[in-house]
Amino acid sequence: MNPLIRQDPLDDFFRGFFVRPVEYGLAAEAPNIKLDVRELDKSFLVHAEIPGIKKEDIHVTIDGPVVSITAERKQEKEVKEGEQIVRRERYFGKLARSFQLGQDIDDSKASAKFTDGVLELALPKKDATQSRRLSID
Repeated sequence: MNPLIRQDPLDDFFRGFFVRPVEYGLAAEAPNIKLDVRELDKSFLVHAEIPGIKKEDIHVTIDGPVVSITAERKQEKEVKEGEQIVRRERYFGKLARSFQLGQDIDDSKASAKFTDGVLELALPKKDATQSRRLSID
C-alpha cells in the first residue's frame, strides 16, 4: 500500500525563517538618531533621541533651514587582563543627522537642552523679509 503524504510547498520556504544564527564578536551597526519635529506658529520644536552620549559630545549647527546634529560616543577602556570579549553590541563612534525645515531658523534665538538621552531644540523661525519694489530713476 502506498501512503499518501500531504506536503505544503511553503513549509520549505519558511523552515528556518524565524531562526537566526548567533554571531559572536561582531561590531554593532551605527544607530540612527530618531527625531520628532513639531511646527508651532513661530518656531519648530525638535526632540532627538541620542541615548548614552554625554552632552559635551553633541554638536548642533544651523545653516538657514538646515539643522545638523553630530554626536560621538567614545569607547571605554578595552579588555582587562584575563578578560575576553564574547559579544559587542554597543556602538562607539560618530553619529550624524541633518534635516531641512520649511523656513530659515533664527540661530541667534535658538536653544538646546539635553535631558535623559533626549536633545530638545527650540528653533524660532526667522521673520520673512518683505519684498520691496524698487523705483527706477
